[in-house]
Order: sequence, then structure tokens, then C-alpha cells
Amino acid sequence: MTGYASVLGQPGANQGSAASQLGVELRSVNGRFLDLSMRLPEECRHLEGVLRERVSARIRRGKLELRLAWQGKPEGEWPEPPPDALARLALLQQQVTAALPSAQPLTVQEALQWCRATHTTSAAADEDWLALVDAGLNALLSARAREGERLQGLLMERIGTLRQLAARAEPLVPAVVARQQQRFLERWREALASAGSAISQEAAQERALHEAATQAIRLDVAEELGRLRTHLDEIERQLHRGGELGKRLDFLIQELHREANTLGSKSAALELTEIAVDMKVAIEQMREQIQNIE
Repeated sequence: MTGYASVLGQPGANQGSAASQLGVELRSVNGRFLDLSMRLPEECRHLEGVLRERVSARIRRGKLELRLAWQGKPEGEWPEPPPDALARLALLQQQVTAALPSAQPLTVQEALQWCRATHTTSAAADEDWLALVDAGLNALLSARAREGERLQGLLMERIGTLRQLAARAEPLVPAVVARQQQRFLERWREALASAGSAISQEAAQERALHEAATQAIRLDVAEELGRLRTHLDEIERQLHRGGELGKRLDFLIQELHREANTLGSKSAALELTEIAVDMKVAIEQMREQIQNIE
């Protein structure tokens, strides 16, 4: 299901500058399975596993992008290196060079990278990011819920359309079957007359009626219309029930396609053919919308 959320938060003490904020952005589009991609700053790389668990616990389907970034801070800005961190780094360098005289001394960039890593990976910083991600997930789920309500309305409209089409088709079926039976009997009599068959009139009439009844059974689509209504009732019930509906609705849409295809293949009148085509169009529109539902 599609959705978008963006939230900002002020970092805790000693995290970033006063003018900078933590930013979390989430974008989701429809998908059959959860496909999560993340864009994280270097200081948040160690949180990737935790973030995947938090997201997958609340979102089951869709292509989701999670982006964490500092807002109001130039990309790649270096934090002010704490004096105690520099002192600790100098001591470590002395110990290394004492044991390994050939070791190269640290460059300024390497020292800053080390200070940046130790400065930004505190437990307090992690909690700030995780709390903001939770807030972003709440906002995304709210957006997806609003989108779900809109999709539910569209699906209910299509269900109403299919019910109307079934209601139009139902009274046409007996007349179509009777008309086809009459045509069959007329052609049967013409064939017998032209062939000069020696079969008695009574036996021929009985055989003709049997064949006409068999053809009527093949042409009768009342059973298909009944099953179509049953599937529509179940889709409507699922929509009102809520929860994870995607796979159930996918199956029910396949069944609707099956009944509409059977109606079209059995159709012996232009009116029923047109209704079957209109049904397929409405069902396909439903299928496209259901792909967006989790």
C-alpha cells in the first residue's frame, strides 16, 4: 500500500549542533512481499538489524524505503573532536608505535573519523534515532490507513457495479435458453425432414427434447451468477473485517474472473456477452486496486 511519512526530532544532549535535527523519511508502494531498503548515515549503520526488526514487526507487505539523515547540517560535516577523545587517541598511537615502530602515524582525517564514530554511536544517540523511527512508522501507518479507506470505497463501488450487472443478466437467462432451445428444435426437424429418416416421429421428438435439455444445461449461467454473488459477499465481508487481506482478496478476485469468463463462454446472446465484458472490466479494476492492499 502506498504511503509517505516524514518526521523530525531534536537530538539529545551533545548530539549534533543546535541548528540540526534528526530526520526520518519513509516511502512505501505496493508489493506482494516486504522489500525494505535503507539509507543510513555512517553513525547509524550498526542499527540496521534493529531497524529491520522494528519495521518488519509492523509492516508485512510493500516496497518500503527508510531514510535517516541529519536535517539542517551540511552533508559530511565533522563534529568538534572532544579533547578527551583526542588524548585517548594519542595515547593509543603511542602504544602502537612503541610496539610497532614501522607503523604509520594517524592522519588528521583518520583521527577525525575515529572521533566522529565514537562521538555519535552512544546509547543516547541510538535511542533518539529509534524513537524517531517509531514515530515515523506511526505516521506511515496512519497514512496507509487513510489510503486503505479510500481503496475500500473504490472496491465497494465496483462490487455494486458487479451486483447490478448480475441483476441485469439474471432475467435474460431463461429467455436466452428458451430461444436457443427453439432454434435447436427447428434445426433438428429440418435435418430429419431433409434426411428422410426412418425413425418414428415420437422417438425423434424424444431425442430432440433430450438434446435440447442438454444444451439448455450448458447455456444456463444461473449457477455462475450465484457463485459470483457469493464471492462478492465474501469480499465485502473481508473489507469490513479488516486485517491482512491482500492474499485472500487476490484469491477471491481470481474466482470472480473465473465466473465472468464462464459467463462469457456460455453466452448465446449479445446482451449477455456485453454484460460479461463489463464484468471483466470491473473485476480487472478491482484487481489493480487490491494489489495496493496489505
